[in-house]
Amino acid sequence: MEIAGTIKTATEREKLYRKYKHLIKTDQKLDRTLVSFQANKQEALYRWFKYKEGFSKRLVKYFINKYHPKVGHILDPFAGAGSTLFAAKELGWDATGIEILPVGIFAMQARLASEKVDGKEFAKTIKEVWRKFDINKTPMNKLKNIPITKGAYPGENEKLLNLYLEHCNNISNADIKTLFKFAAFSILEEISYTRKDGQYLRWDYRANRSWGKTKFNKGKIYSFQEAIEKKLNQIKQDLNPVVNLELFSNNKQNWNKEPSLNILEGSSLEMLPKLETNSFDFIMTSPPYCNRYDYTRTYALELVFLGYDDEAVKNLRQTMLSCTVENKEKYATLRSTYHNLNKLPDFEKIASVYNSCGAMQEVNYQLQKLNHSGLLNNSNIPRMVKNYFLEMAFIIFEMHRILKPNGSVVMVNDNVRYGGEEIPVDLILSDFAESFGLTIEKIWTLPVGKGNSSQQMGNHGRTELRKCVYVWRKIAG
Repeated sequence: MEIAGTIKTATEREKLYRKYKHLIKTDQKLDRTLVSFQANKQEALYRWFKYKEGFSKRLVKYFINKYHPKVGHILDPFAGAGSTLFAAKELGWDATGIEILPVGIFAMQARLASEKVDGKEFAKTIKEVWRKFDINKTPMNKLKNIPITKGAYPGENEKLLNLYLEHCNNISNADIKTLFKFAAFSILEEISYTRKDGQYLRWDYRANRSWGKTKFNKGKIYSFQEAIEKKLNQIKQDLNPVVNLELFSNNKQNWNKEPSLNILEGSSLEMLPKLETNSFDFIMTSPPYCNRYDYTRTYALELVFLGYDDEAVKNLRQTMLSCTVENKEKYATLRSTYHNLNKLPDFEKIASVYNSCGAMQEVNYQLQKLNHSGLLNNSNIPRMVKNYFLEMAFIIFEMHRILKPNGSVVMVNDNVRYGGEEIPVDLILSDFAESFGLTIEKIWTLPVGKGNSSQQMGNHGRTELRKCVYVWRKIAG
């Protein structure tokens, strides 16, 4: 796709800031704990599995009550581990989520399974599994590692993990089997030489592979038996209704009907165009940020656990929203999708809105200029940024289309900076939204913004980037 325009100054971003300045307000209630995963730590699923991508359930309830207290149907196009879905369901909403990362999908499936499992039967199954567990056996099947996970576990841990999974396959109750597998899924980092660190896995020096310039010691590497027994006991305790009211909500008597929860597996870029127009009352989501994080590397151990081979991981990386430097352009694929749905006029409209956004083209030009001067630490950053915003334009168009009149979109996202160039994600995406017919009600900012990396601060000074929650509304008529 060709980039329109050759703007050479920051005036377009300044114009956009002046246009929306009166809507940018600080909400003192939006601290980092509420907006991040941290506020979920007291909820069962997030105690079981550390899923750091996404916001808290408390944030979902806060914005539902603030903007749409009347029960309806909510959508999260980037559902993650399901914070939006489960929080809304607890308030009596029907909930639909779209998610492409198998890690989040499995977490949601485990959460749903936990609602149907009897705690006493789960405890009984633990005893049965350990009674038959022979650590001296050789596993019949083994997880098929990919290059970036090879050698991730001490030999004994990997052997016992494979044996445990074979025992799980003999559990007759499907929901209990899901929770037993999820228990192992949740301890992979603990029993490995790796630790999740931003956009990649950090390797402990004790692993038989290079660890880079700095010798990293992750601390204790748990034995499989110690980690799995602890995790199963934690789940067992949380399945007790007295201990964990979250899984056994007492609000059901206030519902006119049991709310539904539907998980659609796949890319929002492909699925949103297929959803019915005017079908959702509220959309709340947090898309991947334009920050180079590669979830397929961060969650490589978990993807291998779920059966993904190297080719499948690479295909998944390319199918996800473009937020890493390895993502290739999806322009032709998107055009084909809209052509097959007889929606080419929609495609042309979205592309036109993208190309007519002066601030977007200014960002694209400035990043290309920095790239030609060798001032970016990766030459694919301009391509990633261009593709990220183009794909988000398609997402925003479809969110407007499927939202009911008077419905709202609440989106959490961060601004970013590359080579000293600040990219006002909040303003550009809001400008797209307005072009498609949404009214920009507020751009809420957190009281404390996001700092630079040490390298950015050294080169360009210590300035904060806005961490925002956008609120857009579809006005009736």
